[in-house]
This record gives sequence, structure tokens and C-alpha cells, in this order.
Amino acid sequence: MGPSMSDFMTVEDEIVAALRRIIRAVDLHSRHLVHEVGLTWPQLAALRAAERLGGCSIGALARALHLGQPTLTGIVQRLERAGCVRRSRHERDGRSVNITITSTGRDLLARAPSLLQDRFHMELARLKDWERFQTLASLQRIAEMMDVESLDASPILVAGPVDPIAAGAQAGTIANEVEVQPLTLPKEREPKKGARSGRAKG
Repeated sequence: MGPSMSDFMTVEDEIVAALRRIIRAVDLHSRHLVHEVGLTWPQLAALRAAERLGGCSIGALARALHLGQPTLTGIVQRLERAGCVRRSRHERDGRSVNITITSTGRDLLARAPSLLQDRFHMELARLKDWERFQTLASLQRIAEMMDVESLDASPILVAGPVDPIAAGAQAGTIANEVEVQPLTLPKEREPKKGARSGRAKG
């Protein structure tokens, strides 16, 4: 058996390769999620939080996901257009808007795959405290070495911006076409009018 590529890599190369694998895993899982249920990671995370919290405000949903309210507003608007959530005025406070999940949203959650970060959280929970802190310190050091420690980031594993449509609008371009696919539900094909079944008679 011949030597593998890793046999010729330095420690520095192996660190970069490990980072590359993480980036690829996030991107591939994001594409799989869009393909399977037509949702991006942030949309699915918001839908799950809406189900968990019940009727809640945009602000409460944003705090639960550690996202800015403007960012989450765009996500909720796309979920609402797809019929996954419903916005309604609070019974006592007409200025407050409640977000509730619909039966369509629950159906999507029932067949949606788990988020990559959910499995990651489970694995982190199995580590001892010192191992978690050591992992955090190493990743923070990597961010510092790459001069990106000052970038604002929410705790959602996603490739590209959390709300790429809003980010693309601000930049004047559309960002990450996989993430900005419209959230639509599959519809059954209707038979064409006047279509005949079976073979035509000769």
C-alpha cells in the first residue's frame, strides 16, 4: 500500500486541511437541507424555535437564536410566505406581533434532517469541562491568527450570511445562490385538461 497524502503534509498543512473539512461539511449539509425540504439552516432553526416557544414575538425568537431582530424579520417573512408560520397581533397588546407555527411548518419539521450543529452540541456535551474550554481556546486562537476574531457571528453553523438575501441586497448583489433559493413547498402535478389516458387508437 502506497503512502497517503497525509504522509507528506506538515502539521500546519494538516491544520488547514482539518479547517477545510469543516467548511466542506457545513456547505454540503446546507445544500442537502435545501434539497430535502427547501429550507436553509437559519430558516429551519427559526421554525424549530417557533415551535418550541409557541406564540412568541420576533424579539423573543431573535433572542432564542442569538440573532439580530432585522435579520430574523427577513427569515420570518420568507417562512410566512411559504405558509410555515403565521403572524398575528397580540390579543392584549395590538402593537406586538406573535409568531406561531402552522401545520405546514410542523409537517416540514417532521421530515427535516437534524442540524449539523445539533450533533456537534451532543458531542461537545460528552467532553469534560477542561476539554471544552481547551477546544474553545484553540478555536479562538485560530480566529485570532486569521484576523477574524472581531467578525460578528451567531452560533449557527451555516455557509455564508445567516440571511443572505438581506446581505446581498445591502451589497447590491445576490450572495450564495444555494442559500437564497426561494422557500417553496412541492406541489402535486395536475393533469392537463383534455389529456387522454392510455395509447391513442390507430
